[in-house]
Amino acid sequence: MISMVGKSIRRWWALFTIPTLAAFVVGFVVPFVMGIWLSLCRFTTVTDASFIGLGNYSQALSDSEFWHSMLYTLAFTVVTTVIINVLGFAVAYMLTKAIRGANIFRSVFFMPNLIGGIILGYIWLLLLNGVLGRWGRSITYSGVYGFWGMVMLYCWQQIGYMMIIYIAGLQSLPGDVIEAASVDGANGRQRLFHITLPLMMPSITVCTFLTMTNGFKMFDQNLALTNGAPSNTSELLALNIYRTFYGRTGFEGVGQAKAVIFFVIVAIIAVIQNRLTTSKEVAA
Repeated sequence: MISMVGKSIRRWWALFTIPTLAAFVVGFVVPFVMGIWLSLCRFTTVTDASFIGLGNYSQALSDSEFWHSMLYTLAFTVVTTVIINVLGFAVAYMLTKAIRGANIFRSVFFMPNLIGGIILGYIWLLLLNGVLGRWGRSITYSGVYGFWGMVMLYCWQQIGYMMIIYIAGLQSLPGDVIEAASVDGANGRQRLFHITLPLMMPSITVCTFLTMTNGFKMFDQNLALTNGAPSNTSELLALNIYRTFYGRTGFEGVGQAKAVIFFVIVAIIAVIQNRLTTSKEVAA
């Protein structure tokens, strides 16, 4: 027997589904397909594209700066994913304890995530240059300086956001399991590593996915903090694609090819990461 809710869904499903599906097709599917087509063309505008095959991909893969930015982005993503998730979980673990002012601390840690990337980049540019100026250096002195500057900026911005997700996961843990472990004589360290962390794997999956994909896609903070200086050695992959597409006349197709390669790499890594972490999830 179909309930009233079921009858309403069967009657009105199109009213809610079709607008969302249309927006998805227009806003994602069509541009994505056009992007793949344009990566196989030479063009300056969408209307004057001429098919040239895999020539753009050949130029993209032979660009040494593209490979440098690829490895630079990979290192940045690995470092920030580890730091953000370790510190985000540690802060969440502390703030789920019965401490005075926990809600205030949660708000304070989350606030950096509300600041726009460009503004955040310029704020940290002033801060880091002020500190490095004591030794006659600046954030653009070398790619290493820019790397660790962006690591600090991105971690400061994202730790509070991941903290919120970890807090939600910690608060949903079954209390009877943890209490049973305490009765059986498990100490705090054993409860954390053998009970809490395995049960937190769904939250860890979400947070690692978000930090990893956002790390690969980071653009505005990189633009504001270093703009790739010096000599594009602190250039992340998104900035390299942007500079190729908009900064080099006649290289629009190459920039589009880099964007497609970028998408494929991030998609593969995201699927692998999701499968690895999901396989370690346990039933609560």
